[in-house]
Amino acid sequence: MPQVQPGSFLTLHYRLAGPDGAAIVNTFNDKPATLSLGTGQLAPAIERRLLGLEEGTRTVFELPAGEAFGQRNPELIQRVKLALLRELGDPDEQYQVGDVVQFPTPDGQGSYAGLVREVGPVEQDWALFDFNHPLADQPVSFEVQLIGVL
Repeated sequence: MPQVQPGSFLTLHYRLAGPDGAAIVNTFNDKPATLSLGTGQLAPAIERRLLGLEEGTRTVFELPAGEAFGQRNPELIQRVKLALLRELGDPDEQYQVGDVVQFPTPDGQGSYAGLVREVGPVEQDWALFDFNHPLADQPVSFEVQLIGVL
């Protein structure tokens, strides 16, 4: 049976669950996913757990807090002027706690998300964004069924 190696192309079903056990992503009731290891489609810690598994394997990995999506970094919590957001995006957008906002990367080739944690008083014109991964510092469960390994 083929085994997962670095750079393998995989067809699989998977379920990623947070610390409360609720599924964040679940392909078991839909079409399987296809991905190539090493391209950033899965967290590196999850990819490492897949290495060496044989095609047809179904298993569950429990990843401790911080292993899959890193530790929370207080430097990734930053105030952003709402005037800048209005300039770069929709000038009429109203930001609320819990909103997820996409920001362009400095090279303009991609984006990253920030979660609104707080909105300052109108006269101060800022919002506090958390750019940490939502599952940073959280234990996760990853269930996988390897359908095909190339």
